[in-house]
Amino acid sequence: MTKQPQQAATLSTQTATPKVTAELPAESCMRVVGIGASAGGLEALEQFLNAVPPDSGMAFVIIQHLDPTHKGMMPELLQRATEMKVTEVQDRTAVQPDCVYIIPPNKDMSILHGVLHLLKPTQNRGLRLPIDFFFRSLAQDQMEKSIGVILSGMGSDGCLGLRAIKEKAGLVLVQEPTSAKFDGMPRSAIDAGLADIVAPVEELPRKIITYLKRTSLIPRKAAPIEDKALSALEKTIILLRAQTGHDFSLYKQNTLFRRIERRMGIHQIAQMSTYVRYLQQNPQELDLLFKELLIGVTNFFRDAPVWELLRTETMPTLLETCAPRRALRAWVAGCSSGEEAYSHAIVFREALEQAKIHNITLQIFATDLDKDAIDRARLGFFPSNIEVDVSDKRLSRFFIKQEGGYRIRKEIREMVIFAPQNITMDAPFTKLDLLSCRNLLIYLSAKVQKKLIPLFHYSLNPNGILLLGNSETIGSFNNLFNPLNSKARLYQRSEINHPLLQVDFPSSLSTTPMIEKDTHPQLEAPVSLHSLADHLILKQYAPPSALVNDQGDILYISGHTGKYLEPAAGKANWNLFAMAREGIRYELSAAFHKALRKKESISLNRVRIEPGENEHFADISVQQLQEPKQLKGLIMVVFKEVPSPFLGNAKKATPAGSPSARLSDLEQELLQVRSEAQANNEAMQTLKEEYRSANEELQSTNEELQSTNEELTTSKEEMQSLNEELQTLNAELQTKLDELSRTSSDMKNLLNSTDIAMLFLDKALNVRRFTPQTAQ
Repeated sequence: MTKQPQQAATLSTQTATPKVTAELPAESCMRVVGIGASAGGLEALEQFLNAVPPDSGMAFVIIQHLDPTHKGMMPELLQRATEMKVTEVQDRTAVQPDCVYIIPPNKDMSILHGVLHLLKPTQNRGLRLPIDFFFRSLAQDQMEKSIGVILSGMGSDGCLGLRAIKEKAGLVLVQEPTSAKFDGMPRSAIDAGLADIVAPVEELPRKIITYLKRTSLIPRKAAPIEDKALSALEKTIILLRAQTGHDFSLYKQNTLFRRIERRMGIHQIAQMSTYVRYLQQNPQELDLLFKELLIGVTNFFRDAPVWELLRTETMPTLLETCAPRRALRAWVAGCSSGEEAYSHAIVFREALEQAKIHNITLQIFATDLDKDAIDRARLGFFPSNIEVDVSDKRLSRFFIKQEGGYRIRKEIREMVIFAPQNITMDAPFTKLDLLSCRNLLIYLSAKVQKKLIPLFHYSLNPNGILLLGNSETIGSFNNLFNPLNSKARLYQRSEINHPLLQVDFPSSLSTTPMIEKDTHPQLEAPVSLHSLADHLILKQYAPPSALVNDQGDILYISGHTGKYLEPAAGKANWNLFAMAREGIRYELSAAFHKALRKKESISLNRVRIEPGENEHFADISVQQLQEPKQLKGLIMVVFKEVPSPFLGNAKKATPAGSPSARLSDLEQELLQVRSEAQANNEAMQTLKEEYRSANEELQSTNEELQSTNEELTTSKEEMQSLNEELQTLNAELQTKLDELSRTSSDMKNLLNSTDIAMLFLDKALNVRRFTPQTAQ
């Protein structure tokens, strides 16, 4: 009884949806919605299509992981879930509104000017990423009108395609992971920060329709902006600056409006002023808008011809003109999550190996405004679908295969230093040989661009290289740079005749707050009788001692240590061994290192200090501290003066200042030094052999484990892909089996109700079926 009102509410929502679509702007009526699904996707697709009104005005293109060896039954199964026409795509199929198109098995699919094209897959089975392939094509063809949806599935297929859709200001929707049979694909999209809307699958169509109703695209040619909208935009920029510390007034207004309108459409807000109030009430939306405006979309070796030109011409030229044993310097501005910076490092390494040069290095400074993107870049870990952009040769040479993706090798990672930076506000890097600023200037106003180009000229060394994006140029600054390849946007710094070039250096908005000095007199802390007594006892009766680190540097001295330690002549050196007085230096050093090795207390008895007239003796204790925790690992050296062993037998003793006594002391010291040197040498040899043996074993084991891990990871991915295909096929067969079971049951009921005696035989005359009347 309690469920009936709930069902009625659901029905009323569905019947109201077509009325919403009738109010959509004419330009929004034909939208292409790409839907990616894999394991568990059949049920999700049925729920999605069942919630789509038949006259939505949208076309739906479904990309499903299918078994390439079986004919798909998907069109037949999905047709029952919708009134729209469901067809399997044929080559060169023109997309029509209110239709559903399904990719056929063993094909990749792209779209060009609204026409679907089928291609033969280039990757082996188990390594294909058909969702990424189509979503990228959809973003390039439909631009800001593109819509991508990710439903149930394993793996991360679709992430790269969703990045492309986000870059073009399209809409990204993801099924709520908890409602998906397999949450791998939805979670990958959400974790990558690509999802605009996350909701249960049956709610996604309504979200799309509402978004299209609320959103009106800004024309390509900028129209005059109303004062009210401009005022709301300025307020939004102020709120962003207060929340993030970054000023977006330097960005193009049309870019800001387009990105803000996307967020307004997602939240079903029609007026800019209303959105400003929403930002004030929801600070977390400011963070999401900040991420939206950064447009952190990139991939490895974007625009492949440009990177080939860098590898074959630009990098070799830099290497030829570079002095031996010098480090080249490069700056990648707007590096996002690091793909472009690592691409530069890989191309440099390839050029270095081809030229067979070993004494030149490259230091890359990679910066971005987004601190989260910088943190991801530092990890150097990327999803498996980078296989689309990185060749197999480069994957095996510069990446380590791990579960869920690839990790950049150490030799490449160490070439790049990542740091957050605002290029319009922070100081630039200088003395650069290469500066890469791709697809960043296009989002900045013309005024800012005119300031940055001279700044780039200032940052580069003579004949330094500047690389811009495909849609960017140096503008009117032809006197600052010579074009090396205009198509690739590759320029070389030129020397100018007038050296006094006006360069506007960035200045940070943030100011250092003045710290007012506290004029109130500080009250002396109360001193207890207990602490005073402890201090007096330690000062009067505790033996002299020194606390040092594992290098022998003195950290703290207690008591009078002048009899045992004295500052050495020359530059001040607070090291235990440099300050040790004559007679104890060698023995103290030996005891110190022995205590470090064995981690136990070492005692030296009746050590002679300063042989001669000032001769005296002391017991020395050297111990590595284990507690308290703050002092763990430090060394405590304690000196305790003892009487001379010759006082009781003065007559027999040799005078301390006599030559024979001095000779005896020297011989004793020599024996101690030789003994210590021999012991240290043997210990070092043994340790060296142990390290060499252990290193060889570890290296061998590491290579075996790495090889095994790569094989297992590859096998796992292939099995996962095969499992997804089998899951889809099993779902289709199960649905077909249920349908046949219902048909058989209907036929049986029909025959039983005829009241006619009927007997069914097979070819061998065996009885297969009969009606109850036959028994009579």
